[in-house]
Amino acid sequence: MGVKFLEFIKPFCGLVPEIAQPDRKIQFREKVAWTAVTLFVFLVCCQIPLYGIMSSESADPLYWLRVIMASNRGTLMELGISPIVTSGMIMQLLAGAKLIEVGDTPKERALFNGAQKLFGMLITVGQAIVYVASGMYGAPSEIGSGICLLIVIQLTIASLIVLLLDELLQKGYGLGSGISLFIATNVCETIIWRAFSPTTINTGRGTEFEGAVIALFHLLATRNDKIRALNEAFYRQNLPNLMNLLATVFIFAVVIYFQGFRVDIPVKSSRFRGQRSTYPIKLFYTSNIPIILQSALVSNLFIISQMLANRFGGNFFVNLLGRWSDSAGGYRSSPIGGLCYYLSPPETTADIFLDPIHTIIYIAFMLGSCAFFSKTWIDVSGSSAKDVAKQFKEQQMVISGHRETSIVHELNRYIPTAAAFGGICIGALSVTADFLGAIGSGTGILLAVTIIYQYFETFVKEQREIRSKYYPQLKDMDEVLGGPSSWENAQVTDEKCPKCGGLRAYFMQLQTRSADEPMTIFYRCAANDCCHRWKE
Repeated sequence: MGVKFLEFIKPFCGLVPEIAQPDRKIQFREKVAWTAVTLFVFLVCCQIPLYGIMSSESADPLYWLRVIMASNRGTLMELGISPIVTSGMIMQLLAGAKLIEVGDTPKERALFNGAQKLFGMLITVGQAIVYVASGMYGAPSEIGSGICLLIVIQLTIASLIVLLLDELLQKGYGLGSGISLFIATNVCETIIWRAFSPTTINTGRGTEFEGAVIALFHLLATRNDKIRALNEAFYRQNLPNLMNLLATVFIFAVVIYFQGFRVDIPVKSSRFRGQRSTYPIKLFYTSNIPIILQSALVSNLFIISQMLANRFGGNFFVNLLGRWSDSAGGYRSSPIGGLCYYLSPPETTADIFLDPIHTIIYIAFMLGSCAFFSKTWIDVSGSSAKDVAKQFKEQQMVISGHRETSIVHELNRYIPTAAAFGGICIGALSVTADFLGAIGSGTGILLAVTIIYQYFETFVKEQREIRSKYYPQLKDMDEVLGGPSSWENAQVTDEKCPKCGGLRAYFMQLQTRSADEPMTIFYRCAANDCCHRWKE
């Protein structure tokens, strides 16, 4: 049924533009350049306002979705990456539930990706129509049907640009993916702006700068009481302060520290003697997926609750779901009662202790939901113990000291635990960031740090591939290895040197196999230096 469904929509997939696969290997500098161009286009779109909309001073109903959407209110990036993420997750869940069968051949994967893009564009049009019809940009009767259609077209074209930018990077022209790049940029932009914003705001204490760092120097320069000025710079309310900034730096450091936690499972080839490697199982096994899913669920619940509260504010069941107030600075609504109130973080540090029931329920919900989503995701995304064991079998790899039949059992000792406990840690870090008042929210910071760390790993990998070109290659690998030279993973062995018989011969591989070029392996015999020397 799934294959027939994909074949049915195959003719329509051609309606969505596609980025062609590169016909040559893209150099690292070119990838950096294309990534920079992609980011520049995204930032420009974030600053171009939609034509024809009416300005509104009301609270932003989509405030809770802005972080994971990488969107900017009233601009071409109003929808952000929402259509792409939504279509991707739905298609992934359908494939994981076997409702849509997706093979491993390039043709089937391309068809699946095409269906995902087509679905994303349909979601874009649907969201654009809902946004316009709901009056987010002014009453449709006031702005006219022509302007309404124009706004829908603008949002659709902008989402198509985002889709193509993401595909440009994922096809290998750039680094990483557009979705990750846009989320991290959006969060980092928020943090930098709230730290160094030169915007002035009139408060009851006088004119102050929005940026926490600039406000520090301004307060020290204008206030006679320097101690009171410092206290205000660190703890002022309703505006970013230095404690918020320090909390943000602290959470960044903690998340980066936990990124290094992992268990390395030793594996070896069942076909080639001496081939050894490790399979790392990280603490954050599912990366930032748990917090994305949890945030998407809660954010959509908040949006639905706000829409119902605005229209049926006096209804008992609507109030049971959530009661809202625009008192939080006027730029967003805050829940003051109902289910949504208990699923949202406390507004201030004092609220943590003044309403302990709210605090306990919020902590339990965050930890439980992140653990649940993390453990569920490994089954639907093809990263469970059974799926990893299948990959080992295809690569003819086994866990050292275990038979092939016991691989699933051995992996089940680590993967489900890492997924659940990693999800709990992600939830705990998000709660800690919210309680400390970190800039950008706990969810935003976790997303930014994990994405930046992934880019760091990508840069390291690319640099290794560049350096590998300057190392000597062995022309006759059979002479060195004493057998076929078809290793897939980097490893070090303690086999005897095939030339001098000395022990501790090192085989190092820093470049993965590709279809059009041979494997690059570096060899050095530590006993007598009789073979090619590998140097850093």
